[in-house]
Amino acid sequence: MTRPAVPAFAARPVAAVAVLVGVVLTALSGRYGYHRDELYFMVAGRHLGWGYVDQPPLTPFIARVSTTIFGDTVMGLRVLSTLSSVATIVVVALLAREFGSARRGQVLAAVCAAVSGFVLGVGHMVSTATYDLLAWMLIALFAVKLLQTRDGRWWLALGLTAGIALENKYLVVLPIGALLVSLLIVGPRSVLRSWWVLAGLAVAGLIALPNVVWQFQHDWPQLKVAGGISADDGTENRIMFVPLQILQLSPFLVAVWVAGFRRIWRSLPWARAVALAYPVLCVAVLAVGGKSYYALPLLLVLVAAGCEPTLRWVERRRRTAVVTLVLTALSSALFTLPVLPASAADLVIPVNKEQGEQIGWPSFTDAVAAAWHQVPADQRSTATIVTGNYGEAGALVRYGPARGLPMPYSPHMSFWEWARPPDSSTGPVLLVEIERTPIFEKYFRDCNQVGTVHSIVSNDEDGTALVLCAAPAEPWSALWPKIRQYY
Repeated sequence: MTRPAVPAFAARPVAAVAVLVGVVLTALSGRYGYHRDELYFMVAGRHLGWGYVDQPPLTPFIARVSTTIFGDTVMGLRVLSTLSSVATIVVVALLAREFGSARRGQVLAAVCAAVSGFVLGVGHMVSTATYDLLAWMLIALFAVKLLQTRDGRWWLALGLTAGIALENKYLVVLPIGALLVSLLIVGPRSVLRSWWVLAGLAVAGLIALPNVVWQFQHDWPQLKVAGGISADDGTENRIMFVPLQILQLSPFLVAVWVAGFRRIWRSLPWARAVALAYPVLCVAVLAVGGKSYYALPLLLVLVAAGCEPTLRWVERRRRTAVVTLVLTALSSALFTLPVLPASAADLVIPVNKEQGEQIGWPSFTDAVAAAWHQVPADQRSTATIVTGNYGEAGALVRYGPARGLPMPYSPHMSFWEWARPPDSSTGPVLLVEIERTPIFEKYFRDCNQVGTVHSIVSNDEDGTALVLCAAPAEPWSALWPKIRQYY
């Protein structure tokens, strides 16, 4: 089928918007500190493999590449994350172009993406969601091209992108699944009657195969992690799903993505499957109790489609439109970027707890060091530090050596696999626990709290208990499998 004509791409103004966001993200990237997930990714990057307990290998690999090239600092770690968000903004503008938007509509799409809280938030730090967002936008772009041209070769691009995305996060199966269901409901079903579909699936499967094999060899730990998330947070996730869909992208952009859905449904019948994929995806996420941001990327696709009708409103109310975009940018930056002093972050943590997870890790390590030095000097050679989660362990790996701390151990996620204390470590055990847990402490003898972590903000580690035990209750080789944590 002959490709319909599309407007010229507004490369310069779109690039200017994307670069401006890159500059802002770079300027603010070192303001607070590492996020707990970043501390974990950096340690994971030292244990490169085809998989980890809780994720595929791509994000830890990117973390290692970024720090190797740009420096082992907070800013160096986040360079590739920033570039990923810059690319995401460009792809959103390209989507607007595919939906028929000319220069101004493409620029508006880039601006809307640039000021959205979700794009700024995932672009500020390294997370699996950062690269997942770019992959979803590319999949949407290739899907739109497929539907517009009926050229089955786009399935190869979809398969290639999906395969790479599967090496980052398994969530990519959700938008593809939602798109396939939507195609069966509203068509055009003809794009499914092609050998190119099988070719795309083969490409995706081939790229994802090494991690699938790793998961198989390790008894599918990712399923245990996913089950824990759903069991612990499923109800809350369902209750907060709709409010967070609005807040995390931006309340000011609701009218744009609603206009995008209506425009596709009424005026672009060839793309209806793309619009329907969003509510289908929402139903799937709600059913499994997934997090609200799992469906957010498809809202950006609707934003791209909604910029053309929004322009007509902008032309009549230019001053209001400018004020709205400025307010969107300011509110998004306030809640997702480290623009406030660290001591004032409590003002935004109730809306975005990830801000607090970047504050206080050096002082956390100081508190652990003070507790550690209560262990008699002649017993430290057989003493052990065990943390309750990977963020704490990652912080002690990063900041502990400068404070005279030994390498920590943790039964959480892949830390459990990387190392366990030797059976010769029969001395005191310093437990780092967000909350004291008798079920956990029963594996150790004579446990007493010797310190408390105090943070300047109300983050997860504020109030963490530092508990010193006389010894493990049994050899570590027997104890370690009993305290493993998947969530």
